[in-house]
Order: sequence, then structure tokens, then C-alpha cells
Amino acid sequence: MSVIFRAFRDFFSLLFPNLCSGCSRHLNNGESAICISCLYRLPYTDHHLHAANKTARLFWGKIPFNAAMALLYFKKEGRVQKIIHSLKYKGRKETGIKLGVLMAEQLRKTTFYEDIDLVVPVPLHSSKERQRGYNQSACLAEGIAVELGITLSSGALSRTIATESQTRKGRYSRHENMHDAFSVRAGSELTGMHVLLVDDVITTGATIVACAVALHECGIKKLSIIAAASAE
Repeated sequence: MSVIFRAFRDFFSLLFPNLCSGCSRHLNNGESAICISCLYRLPYTDHHLHAANKTARLFWGKIPFNAAMALLYFKKEGRVQKIIHSLKYKGRKETGIKLGVLMAEQLRKTTFYEDIDLVVPVPLHSSKERQRGYNQSACLAEGIAVELGITLSSGALSRTIATESQTRKGRYSRHENMHDAFSVRAGSELTGMHVLLVDDVITTGATIVACAVALHECGIKKLSIIAAASAE
């Protein structure tokens, strides 16, 4: 590496620092989006090892599904909240892709998610996606799809209603808020497929349930569910 190149790299880093999404320290060479120290300290759920995990139980009796899991536990003011916040509100799309790769690594360790045909992210309403510039769940789905070599379909599902924020709503209100909020886009070939539905954070599961209803109505064979995090 030439002296000029190193000087340019260091100057560029001063202007556009490559910081960890979890602790905000400078990333070392070989680190991507989340530093090794944060990766070691993240609160992993191990849901991929247990069919009757906390996330899966949210959907029992509500929708037909094959398996459900979250990679991490989400706690207010915690490291995971900071990472998800950087993905959703600070333009750190690479953080979503990194989390997607971590999710894919867990999927490889279990038989619960075999034979997935298509990775589908939970969509944002078009107005919200234009405002944000991207869909954070699509970033997660991209990381999963590339890592596992599975087809990604970011356009299969659409959000037809610009629902109110779910943040301060109770469990019942969240489900009411999401009623008929999603539909499968015309021309999407999902019949007979095993679909992996990807979300960023699962709280009550209302968003996933609404997406699942739309997917099952179009004739998918099997639905599996994964999120980057679930609320404790």
C-alpha cells in the first residue's frame, strides 16, 4: 500500500468515519458494520435451536407457519436498539446486510428452515420508503438471500395502507392497525413456494400476521418467519 493511498484513506476516514453501529468506535480492517467486540456481546436468542421459542409462540393459533425465530433480543436503550436504529434512521444499510448474514448463519445450523424457495421482506408503504430511501427489512433479506444463495423478491408484497406508527399502541390496537394493510403484487409467482418472511423487530407479531394472511391467500406452500430481533 503506497504512502499516498494510505494518506488518502486516512483523510477519507476523517471525513466519513467507518463506525460500529453498536458502540460507535472506528471499525478495524476486516470488520464490517458491527465490530467484533459487539458481535461477541450481542444477546443472541438461540431460537433456531428450539421450535417452541418465544417468537414462534406469538403466532400459534393465528396463522399457519413452519418455523419462526429472531436472531437477537431487543431491549430499550440496549446495544441492539442502537444497531437497529442505525439501520432504520441513519442510512446504515450495510448494517442490515451484516445482520442478514448473521441470520443466515443461524439458519444453516437448523433443519427447521430447509428448502426455502424465496426470501420476502416485510414492505414499507411507498411514501415511507421514499422518505427513508430504502426498506430496512429488504437490507436484512438481501444479506440472507446472498449468503444462502436463495432468490430475493423485494417486490412480492406491497403495503397498501400507510398505517399509523405501532410504537405506542397496545397488542389489540396493533393488530387492528395492520388489518388488510398488505397484499401480494399482481404477477408475483408465489404459488407452491416455501417463503421466508423477513422483518426487523417483532413485538406483538401483528405485522407478520397481516403479511402472512396475504401470502397464504395467494397460495404459498409453506411460510417461515425470521426477524433481526424480538422484544424481550
